[in-house]
Amino acid sequence: MEVRKYNEESVDVIVIGAGHAGCEAALATSRMGLKTVILTMCLDSVADLPCNPNIGGTGKGHLVREIDALGGEMALIIDKSFIQSRMLNTSKGPAVHSLRVQADKKKYHTEMKKVLEDQENLDLVEAEVVKINVEENKIKSIETMAGAVYETKAVIIATGTYLKGLVMMGELQYESGPHGLKAATELSKSLNDLGIELRRFKTGTPARIHRDSVDFSKMEIQKGDEEIVPFSFMNFGKDFDIEQENCYLTYTNLETKKIIEENLNRSPMYAGIVKGVGPRYCPSIEDKIVRFNERDTHQVFLEPEGLDTKEMYVQGVSSTLPEEIQKKMYKTIEGMENVKFMRSAYGIEYDCIDSTILKRTLEHNEIEGLYFAGQINGSSGYEEAASQGLIAGINAALTIKGEEEPFILDRSDAYIGVLIDDLVTKGTNEPYRMMTSRAEYRLTLRQDNADLRLTEKGYKVGLVTEERMNKTKEKKESIYKELERLKKIQVTPTEETNNKLVELGSGPIKHATNVYDLIKRPELSYDSMVVFDGERLELLREVRMQVETHIKYEGYIAKQQHQIEQFKKLEKRKIDFIEDYSNIKGLSNEAVQKLNQIKPDSLGQASRISGVSPADINVILIYLETRKRKLNE
Repeated sequence: MEVRKYNEESVDVIVIGAGHAGCEAALATSRMGLKTVILTMCLDSVADLPCNPNIGGTGKGHLVREIDALGGEMALIIDKSFIQSRMLNTSKGPAVHSLRVQADKKKYHTEMKKVLEDQENLDLVEAEVVKINVEENKIKSIETMAGAVYETKAVIIATGTYLKGLVMMGELQYESGPHGLKAATELSKSLNDLGIELRRFKTGTPARIHRDSVDFSKMEIQKGDEEIVPFSFMNFGKDFDIEQENCYLTYTNLETKKIIEENLNRSPMYAGIVKGVGPRYCPSIEDKIVRFNERDTHQVFLEPEGLDTKEMYVQGVSSTLPEEIQKKMYKTIEGMENVKFMRSAYGIEYDCIDSTILKRTLEHNEIEGLYFAGQINGSSGYEEAASQGLIAGINAALTIKGEEEPFILDRSDAYIGVLIDDLVTKGTNEPYRMMTSRAEYRLTLRQDNADLRLTEKGYKVGLVTEERMNKTKEKKESIYKELERLKKIQVTPTEETNNKLVELGSGPIKHATNVYDLIKRPELSYDSMVVFDGERLELLREVRMQVETHIKYEGYIAKQQHQIEQFKKLEKRKIDFIEDYSNIKGLSNEAVQKLNQIKPDSLGQASRISGVSPADINVILIYLETRKRKLNE
């Protein structure tokens, strides 16, 4: 029997999915004053962490800070729910420092759900969307499985791994989303009917084991940092008085490797069953054994899933092998000889789109009001998803409110800009993961200065609060004043001065200098210069760090700023008015095809499209100059 349809209230924005992308998207649109409904397959899966129980990490930590600086929610929630905190890469330069924290999974979900429930202009509803209706290439409405029809001005699709989700464990395969939740089986057809091609990607997760079945005495303890650094800029200076949980490090061995090699034919990936492409940078243990066969051991990290559970996550040993083989293989790992499974490892295939059909606003190139965010765009990771959800939400709100200028972060503005530009300009043939190496301007795009770079942008679009904006202004002013003050403190080459410098492991000075220039010496620091700076005021840790980084990397930062200025010139040459590149004589056939498909909004974006050569860019430049002369005649 066909379900009878009925009309629900019309709304400004419908967000499909309440994972990390959906939550940020819905909060952005509702906070910008638009009536929003967020629909999820299951209320228990709101802001779920279905795989690793952590937020941040190399590159990803930058994204979280940027989300926070723009007025997003992820950093605030993880600061409420973390159980261990570690700053990574501290032995390297500040450009690659990245915060990574262990989350209490249940608490993270609970805290984010509370925020959604309390948010003005936002309704959180459990429902499965089965159809998206479009009229004259413009969003009209959506329909749920229960028959509800919502008329709307914008739809943001943030379905994660639920679209036709297929769980794989050896020979066992069944339709499912993560954590055994129902897969979304109908929406894919609706997208196909709209002319949107779908493809299959794959991800996976390791087993969850019982804490009491592990012998931690055979493992290395991984403790959290003594000084806890929060993710949210709003929490800097706050005292986090918590007892941190330990993580543990152990290793696979030759016996582990042997069991996997003997059973590779039972892995769907190597039996030719898997259609989806898996993540390069988070491979299964089978993948590691095949791709790095010269290695006999691999790292395994045991991470607690929360304070109120004995489940532990086995980082580094995700698998699609049959359950019986998994148990046998896990028991070869040192300290896990008597391990007890609570949840088995599995792989999951799901539908996603080719992200090059999107604008940099994450709106569909052809369908007005249809936005995509998160894993449906081919990315992997909670942080990448949340970033896209925030940008899609902001742009949907700006368009509905009649604002002419979209909100676009370019590659010199933020890691978020790099992420989105890579997805929509270059596309991806595998789940995309953010890494610091992808950002060419990473010295200026540090995690510690995300608020200085982005908070004002978030304030201008109406997402950042007055309180946050004022806090950023105060920080910026404190940094500027301290830099200027240090330039005025003169140090003369007396015997006493040079003795102090020698004690600090530095060389003597022959001429009068200032503290600002002394800090440039690699062996000296802002804190150590207190010996020449008795009147120094007590400043917040993040201000001191900004001051020191600015001084030590001043020359490099200036050089990068020059590169950014050159980059910006190409980004400012707008070409979004060009409708058909086949009308421009001299372009290669491949360039015409790619340019017509991606529809770049600037000459800079066009130059980054695979298949568009420097010669093609010169042809477009000549076309632009010729057009300009004709318009001025």
